[in-house]
Amino acid sequence: MADRRLQVFHAVAKHLSFTRAADALFMTQPAVTFQIKQLEEQYGTRLFERRHGSISLTPAGELVLSFAERILALSDELETRLGEMTGEMRGPLLVGASTTIAEFMLPRVLGEFNALYPQVRARLIVANSESIEGRVAEHTLDIGLIEAPAKLGGLASQICCEDELRVICAPDYPLAEVGQVKPATLVDYEFISREPGSGTREITDAYFRAHDIAPQSLKMQMELGSPEALKGVVSTGLGFAIVSRVVVEKETQLGELVAIPLDPPLTRSLYLVYPEDRFQSRLTATFIDFARSKLKELAI
Repeated sequence: MADRRLQVFHAVAKHLSFTRAADALFMTQPAVTFQIKQLEEQYGTRLFERRHGSISLTPAGELVLSFAERILALSDELETRLGEMTGEMRGPLLVGASTTIAEFMLPRVLGEFNALYPQVRARLIVANSESIEGRVAEHTLDIGLIEAPAKLGGLASQICCEDELRVICAPDYPLAEVGQVKPATLVDYEFISREPGSGTREITDAYFRAHDIAPQSLKMQMELGSPEALKGVVSTGLGFAIVSRVVVEKETQLGELVAIPLDPPLTRSLYLVYPEDRFQSRLTATFIDFARSKLKELAI
């Protein structure tokens, strides 16, 4: 219901990039530029300073951003509350999730939720935990599912389920015959890691430190940005990785990869995060309860 130009402006202002805003909005960059130009013409002032390949908000842009955030939030609240008055569950639901959760847990959750509430327009944004947390804090996402509790102020965190991480390797890799593996043993083998900012990277680094192993002492071969990339490299026999158990269920059943429990076990909590200071609709509250219940089932 809100003016599309305000939605586009808000995305550009938050990303400070026409390209990234276009990606987030599933638009072309020229279309984004055109919408901003129209808005500047409407208000008769420049909203962005453009120089040396970067952009920043002008004072007028800062003012428009403060109003845009309130207008867009009220627009979403209006649509949702109208749905509640008519007894329908409807409206937009912007969900962000870290890569592991989005690829291996959420498809079933979102599919079943949509079957129950077909008038809900859910959109899933996938990034690492750090990025998702930032976007929830910016109010560009309603809710996030990440692999660590929120660090930014103004966000609430709820544990939704527990997740076990295991060492994975190719069937012919030297570790493959081990029933359990201690963290000290892994120092002697090549490590394929997730990238900095990943929740998986954060918890594995903390696990090694807790057992008096500096993460930098591991034989790091490469850092990769997704579980699928990790599995692909590990399957070549180049080294081992540490991933969620749910990530490799299919490959271990087919005998393509081996998953080895750590000793002591490495488990983590997965978290739902959302703004503390924002109206929480019945839609958002319902999805939180639904996702928590379904994710617990998947983690068993």
